[in-house]
Amino acid sequence: MTTSPTVSGSLRNRLVLTLIGGAAVLAILLFLTVRSYAAKVAQQGQDDILGASVSSILDAAALRDGHLEVDIPYAAFSMLSTPSDDRVFYAIYQDGEFLSGYEDLSLADGPIEGRWAFQTGQVRGERVRQVSASRTLVGLGRQTEIEVALGQTQDALSDTLDQISRNAAYLGIGFFLLTAALSFWVTSSTIGQLNKLTTSVTRRGPQDLSPFKKPVPKEMAPLVTSLNSLMGRLDQSLSQSEDFIAEAAHRVRTPLATVRSYAEATLHRVEREDNREALKAMVRAIDESSRAAGQLLDHAMITFRADHLEREEIDLVVLIRDLVQRLIPIAEMKELTLSLSGEPSVPYSGDSILIQNAVRNMVDNAMKYAPSDSAVEITIIAHPEPQIQVRDSGPGFPPDEIDTLTRRFERGQNAVGTIGSGLGLTIAQDVATAHGGALILKNRSKGGACVILSL
Repeated sequence: MTTSPTVSGSLRNRLVLTLIGGAAVLAILLFLTVRSYAAKVAQQGQDDILGASVSSILDAAALRDGHLEVDIPYAAFSMLSTPSDDRVFYAIYQDGEFLSGYEDLSLADGPIEGRWAFQTGQVRGERVRQVSASRTLVGLGRQTEIEVALGQTQDALSDTLDQISRNAAYLGIGFFLLTAALSFWVTSSTIGQLNKLTTSVTRRGPQDLSPFKKPVPKEMAPLVTSLNSLMGRLDQSLSQSEDFIAEAAHRVRTPLATVRSYAEATLHRVEREDNREALKAMVRAIDESSRAAGQLLDHAMITFRADHLEREEIDLVVLIRDLVQRLIPIAEMKELTLSLSGEPSVPYSGDSILIQNAVRNMVDNAMKYAPSDSAVEITIIAHPEPQIQVRDSGPGFPPDEIDTLTRRFERGQNAVGTIGSGLGLTIAQDVATAHGGALILKNRSKGGACVILSL
């Protein structure tokens, strides 16, 4: 009986979720990094143009006859043109006094780093990036300082950043999808090693307890080592069980046989009827105990061998003929005839000990219930599947109990007074099941029972 393990989640799903989660975090970081770097580069580009423009305005300023003249070059504004037609604001100050431009465009706060000072602010409700720069003019013994503030809206920069953000998003999504696909492939490859080990264990026969020798990843080495250790202990335990069963069979049957022989010898020397009846009851009890013990041990042996079925090429006819020859003396003591018929040769791959044990129990049951001077017929058939049929002329099976007679220790109502343990048909059915077949019980139309061992 196989017990299903307690399942807690899926290792594959955990690996996939871990890898996909990591891919999602990396995709988001990639998007934010690309967008941040692109925004920095784009802003630097706009600042460089604003700086060049304000420098050209300052270069055009001059003192003539003590008066400040600023002829704003066309190129100063043309270089600020964008596809989005960003608005441009400027303001010119002389010695801190406003001269021209947009008076609400103030100079940049804070110290000027290098030649220019940049800041972002609001002018007339619009967000602008502005630059401030100054220049000192000297002429005719006069010195004056000119300061220029130049600002530009950022519509084109926003459009550029939106486009870059979309491209970065597409890149992040593509990276995520590719990583997710690789995650499934990686997990399949990783779990595939476990599946190979599982398949290797599943395909092994019950008798194959040899250690795994195929190379495995080092992470699986402890698991394989544990499996090999378990199979080694199991093999040793099964070997000890087999030795115990064989030893127990010998130690139980031999003393009982010895006691029976002494009881029979004593029976022949006793003349008092009551003592003879007591000895007969003793012999009968010994026979029942011997048969019960023998069949219990046979059943244990068959259960063990069925779990570790060792198939070999055999001829069912040769195998059963040998069994029949050994049972003929017992049949003659009961005034019965054993007949063997059927195919001349039936090749089969199976456990000869199990099959012979099953047929011996079938024949033994038939001889127990067959009337004197009758025949027990054994027939071997090769097609459509190998079958061994045993027929007798006894009372047959009780029709209302025929489905329960293969259970352990189950005996029919007609078995009262007959020595038996209720394990013979159970043993035969276990052997049939171990060979992928079935045990069929039915009554003959002319009287008697028919037991079919189908392999």
